[in-house]
Formats: sequence, C-alpha cells, structure tokens
Amino acid sequence: MGVLVDSQKEGFGSSWGGLKNLVRRKQVDCAHTKRLDNHQLAKELTIPHLIAVGVGSTIGAGVYILVGAVAREHSGPALTMCFLIAGIAAALSAFCYAELASLCPSAGSAYHYSYICVGEGVAWLVGWALILEYTIGGSAVARGISPNLALLFGGENSLPTFLARQHFPGLDVMVDPCAAALVLIVTGFLCLGIKESALAQGIATAVNVFAMLFVIIAGGYLGFKTGWTGYEVPTGYFPFGVDGMLAGSATVFFSYIGFDTVASTAEEAKNPKRDLPLGIALSLSICCCLYMLVSIVIVGLVPYYAMDPDTPISSAFASNGMQWAAYIITVGAVTALISTLMGSILPQPRILMAMARDGLLPSFFLDVNKHTQVPVNSTLATGIVASILAFFMDVSQLAGMVSVGTLLAFTMVAVSVLILRYVPPDEVPLPLSLQESIDSYKLRHNSDAQMINGENPAKSPGDPCLPLLGEKNVAVDCTVVEKLEALSSCTLDEENRRKIAGWTIMLICVGAFMLTFAASNLWFSSLIRFTLCGAGGLLLLSGLVILTCIDQDDERHNFGHAGGFICPFVPLLPISCILINVYLLINLEVATWVRVSVWLMVGVLIYIFYGRRTARC
Repeated sequence: MGVLVDSQKEGFGSSWGGLKNLVRRKQVDCAHTKRLDNHQLAKELTIPHLIAVGVGSTIGAGVYILVGAVAREHSGPALTMCFLIAGIAAALSAFCYAELASLCPSAGSAYHYSYICVGEGVAWLVGWALILEYTIGGSAVARGISPNLALLFGGENSLPTFLARQHFPGLDVMVDPCAAALVLIVTGFLCLGIKESALAQGIATAVNVFAMLFVIIAGGYLGFKTGWTGYEVPTGYFPFGVDGMLAGSATVFFSYIGFDTVASTAEEAKNPKRDLPLGIALSLSICCCLYMLVSIVIVGLVPYYAMDPDTPISSAFASNGMQWAAYIITVGAVTALISTLMGSILPQPRILMAMARDGLLPSFFLDVNKHTQVPVNSTLATGIVASILAFFMDVSQLAGMVSVGTLLAFTMVAVSVLILRYVPPDEVPLPLSLQESIDSYKLRHNSDAQMINGENPAKSPGDPCLPLLGEKNVAVDCTVVEKLEALSSCTLDEENRRKIAGWTIMLICVGAFMLTFAASNLWFSSLIRFTLCGAGGLLLLSGLVILTCIDQDDERHNFGHAGGFICPFVPLLPISCILINVYLLINLEVATWVRVSVWLMVGVLIYIFYGRRTARC
C-alpha cells in the first residue's frame, strides 16, 4: 500500500489541537509505518497454526464446569440449544473480525481497526481495555491450573511444597508459586518465536480435544447403554422456559471468547486475506461442535437437577461406574488451561507493540528481536506482570473485568464494519501501482521544469537515480491526474450521503444502548421502560432501514488489502452484533463496572498527558 499524496500536509500527521485528536483516524499504511519495517513480525503462520491458536485460546477448562451450572440453573436438557444460540451470536462478531482482519492485517486487532475507522480516542480506550483483559485473564487462568494439577498427583495438597499454595495469615495473602512459574514458562515459549509457540499451543490443544472426544464417545456409549435417562424428565426439554434458555445462552457466550486471538496474529499470517477468515471460521466452528456434542452427552447421562455444579462431567461418568475417567477429564482440563494461558498472553505484546508504533505508548514496547522476530520487550513485560499477579493476587473476583474488554472490542469491530462500508476515512491509501505512477509523474514534471530553467535534472540533489520515462508513460500520467482530480472532487449528494450514514450509525449505537438499558433494568417504572425500549427500538429499526436504502461508499474498494473476505448481510449483521454485545455489557455486575471505570480513568490520564502528545501518525 502507498501513502496519500500530500498526506503530511493534510493527513493524519497534521497538528490538530483540542478534542479533534480524539476523532482523527489513522491511515491503513502511513509513511511512518514504512519507516518501521525493521519492527515487522515474522510471517510464519498457516491455517493449521491459526486453528491451533483459535481453538486453544477459546476452549478453556470452563466447559468442564460450565455445563453443570447452566443446566441446573437455566436450561435443563436444552443446554445444547444454549451453546448453539451463543455460537451463532459469536459468529456475528467473527464475521466482522474476518473482514477487518483480511483488509487490515495488523497486530493491533480491534485497537487497530478502531483507530482506522472510529478515531484515536476510542482506539485508545479499546487498546487499554484489552490490556486489562489479557493481563487479568492470563493471571486468572494460571491460578486455576495448580488445583487441577494437584488432582492429578492425588489430591488437593499433593503438589511439592515449593509449588503448593501457601497462606500468609498476617498479610491475608494466598501465594501461588505454581501459577507464577507456569506464566514465566509460557512467556519463554512465546519469546522463542510465533511458529514455535503456536506448535506448543497446538500440542496442548490436541490433548484437550482428545479428552473432549473421549467424553463424547465414551459418554455416547454409556448413553445408549442406559437409555439416555437425562432426557426422560417430567419437566420436559425446556424446564425453565425459553427465557431460561436465553439466559443460559448469555452465560455460555463467554465460552466462545478467544477466537479474536487469531486476529491479533494477523501480521504473522503468510496469506492473511485467505488464512485469517478461514482460521477464525474453522476455530469457532470446531469449538461450537465440541461444546454441543459434550452438552448432548452429559445432559443425557444425568438428569439436569442431579448434576454436580463443580465437577459435572466427572460425576456423570462416576455415576455410571467409570470413576477412572476423572483422570482423563482432569488432564483435558489442565491442558485446556495451559493452551488458554498461552492464548491470553500471546495477543497483549502485539497490542502493546501496535500502540507503541502509533506513539501512544513508549518505544520500549516496539522492539522486535532480529532472530525470533517476536516483540520481546512487550512479551517479557506482559509475562512478568501477569506472573506477579498470579503469584500474589486472587484474581477470581476480577475475572468479570475480562468480559468488558472483549465485549467492548466486539462492539467496536462491528461499528468499524459499518463505518468502513458507509463512511470510510476521507483519505484512504492508494494502490501501490497508482502511487508509483503518481510519483513517476511528479518526478517527470519536476525534471521538465528544471530543463526549462536550464538545470540538469540528473544532478538534482536528493534524487541521484531518477527513472527514465518514455512517451508510453504519458498516457498513464494523464490518467493518473484524471484519477486524482476525480478522487478530490466530491459532489453535494455524496457529502449528504456520508453525513446521513454517519449520523445513522451513531443513532444506531444510541438506540442499542437505550433498548438494552431499559430492558435490563427492572426497577424502572413500566412507563419509562416501555418508552425507552420503544425509542431505542425505533432508532435501531430506522437506522437499519436507512442504511439498507442508501448506497455503500465506493471508496471501501480502495481500502486496505483488496480481495479479502466480505462480511455478509450488512447492515443487519453488524447491527445485530452491536445489540447483542451492548446487552451483555449492560448486564455485567455493577462492581465490575466500578473496577473497570477506575482502570479506564487511569488510561484517560495517560492518554491526555502522554499518548495525545506523542501520537505519530
């Protein structure tokens, strides 16, 4: 990709003041990025690597516990429908990620897409929230490994003393040396190279998948042998009604979080236009199929009301005389946690590096090792912080904060797709061939002017090797000039279309917030709730109709790497994605929002006093 003509004069690098910094948008491939070619990552990943990363980051040990809690409290035998509905909802975000990842294959993932499509302020908040997500998420996962390892060694207190958890009554702290050590080991693997770390994650993921296949096959055998007693309950397939099933879907939705890790490795994919959409789609499909098959088997072995909420799968096999199966299930849980730990730490160094490229963070995070082509400083910093948290803090109470970063990223990715289709950045990078023709034309024009003035263009300082242009290039140059004039001219109708589309997208976001906020807060009076729900629904429906009727912007075809995946059913699909994710955000606990607000306020202060002043693009 090339840079815009006169981009330094009127582009994103111009010196804007005040609040305009918050809405300035980054070009896909600005001049500054070209000067940082020595900081590029290795292109090593193929589709199998991306699937290993996606499945390993998504399928955690939660599925070994989640099925019992959701079946007992929300869904009953309809647990499979919960995973199906949640998988469809996750697929909406996956479609949006696939389009943006193939168009803009950068290590920054949702942060990068938000910077290009929405603006610097929102991009900073998304990146800052993702940093929190991956740090807390990695620490929480690491703290969950040691209890499962202890089960393999014979019991809760079976780990060696130097790895076992120790409680300090005076400080009221439960330290976990095993968790800290595992984080550091995973960090070391990630520093070896992206291909090596993807291979290690793939091995751990394969063991976990085999454990789940054992549950499906052995459980299916037991089910046919016992007659699937779990489905023969007097309360029927929907004991908690459709509302209970939908509530269960909202709970299991978070078991699909992790496929976005594939997008964070976009810069390291060999063929991002093809491999990234396939990697995301196949990862999500594999996870959804495994989840549904496991839920079919487990719910059929034991009635939902008799499930053990802590160890539903192990207890289901034990009730059918297969106590030894608990060891296989525990191995699956341990390897699932290890692969999830790698998936939690892998994206953060790349987001830190992307933010440092843009000048929003110090250049310390920008360094890439020449041999492994891994952002070593960012990886080490991430691993050290996560290991300290895993050692000292019980982060289980903070685990809800992980959801905020993910859902905020999903929401902004969907908004970015709408912006890209209807209101793409006013200045988009030109194709490389057109940019070279423009440069050639400018050089020839300068040479002609120098010859008229009696100067020798071949000796012009700063241009030691000017290209020789024949008569054949004249027509191309004229075509280039005509294209530039066509690009710079904008009719009144086009300006009005962009304004209408921009305001409509904003009102869609407002309508989604109003509808979900009113529907989720039962303490409102009926009049207020119905009024807000009606107004929000009207805004959403009107926005959908308007965006469906108006044309999408033709400039989107010149945006990023053309020829990649195209998200279907726009604008319906992104709007549905926004509505679902905003609903889940609204329904998070108040305590979670208080903690996240403190973190975001710290981020705002850092942006005001550092990032806003040092942004490069």
